[in-house]
Amino acid sequence: MAVLTRVATALAACFSLSGAAFAEPLGLPPVPIPSDNPQSAEKIALGNRLFHDLRFSSDGTVACATCHADEKAFTDGPLRTSEGIGKKTGTRNAPTVINSAYFTSFFWDGRSASLEDQSQHPFLNPVEMGLPTHEPILNIVRSDDFYVDLFKRAFGKTGDAITMDEVKKAIASYERTIVSGDSPFDRWRFGKEENAISAEAKRGFDVFVGQGRCVSCHVIEETQALFTDNRFHNIGVGINRAQFDVPRLAAEFLTAKAKGADVDKTVLSDPKTSELGRFAVTDQFDVIGAFKTPTLRNVAVTPPYMHDGSLKTLKDVVKHYNNGGRSDGDPAQVNDYLSGGIRPLSLTEQQMDDLVAFMGTLTTPAYFGAKTK
Repeated sequence: MAVLTRVATALAACFSLSGAAFAEPLGLPPVPIPSDNPQSAEKIALGNRLFHDLRFSSDGTVACATCHADEKAFTDGPLRTSEGIGKKTGTRNAPTVINSAYFTSFFWDGRSASLEDQSQHPFLNPVEMGLPTHEPILNIVRSDDFYVDLFKRAFGKTGDAITMDEVKKAIASYERTIVSGDSPFDRWRFGKEENAISAEAKRGFDVFVGQGRCVSCHVIEETQALFTDNRFHNIGVGINRAQFDVPRLAAEFLTAKAKGADVDKTVLSDPKTSELGRFAVTDQFDVIGAFKTPTLRNVAVTPPYMHDGSLKTLKDVVKHYNNGGRSDGDPAQVNDYLSGGIRPLSLTEQQMDDLVAFMGTLTTPAYFGAKTK
């Protein structure tokens, strides 16, 4: 906790009381800040504390940082899918919080539109933090002396005036400081340091933007690179094995949803329903099995991969795409809902290795206390 406190202090020092932000790292645009939640040093320090508090789970064992651990690049690798209270296992791999400030939707299926909204859901999910309501959180922050002081400093509120609105704004403010650029790739591409990456990685970059067509979804622009298009695609993971059940699964899900079923709880508790992807949010059949494009920044240190954690290595991921949306050893045929851009790539073994080497250059050596693994 001492390390986290130092990190929070350093983060807070990057902001003025008016919310003026630090200069963004090389390769990233300015962090977008919502007008109704301007940054402040006090809010960031409070959000850091809330993010790491185990008491906000029903058995006192799970915090936001449990599945998004600083020292694991804000993921919970090597777990395939996240573990919540009582070691309950969900259906999805924990995505990194790093650079989530730039995302336009949250969760793998995009069911939240803001960091503020996203932060509220895990508290109540029975396979995550397992609280019956948000009331236990409010009881703590309204009575704990440390929180009383922090909320007063950050929002000018005490006692019953503190609500979940302040809690979510503080957590989101902290998460918007977890940004990662200035990688070897950035120094090579945007800083013009020719020797920042290896010859193998440079060849991999050519594959990434050329024959591999990775850049179609993992976007690189002229002066910045988020490595995501913030859109949803069916790339043949998971849904390949469930596709013959899709009509039944979709019908049952829509019926349950019409009766008030909680989407959060449903997709994290039932593996097959989880594979419906974006459909669970939009009810549109053209996005069955589609999941959000994740950023590739720090991807080399955040295995396993894909929404279900089913691919262990980056080489496995590259092979999946090279096979046109089918993983090695997967007997299932490519699903009927596969996104149009997914087709065999005909990459050689050397090209695949070069591509993996390139993705290794996207790791930022140090970012706000997190360590590569």
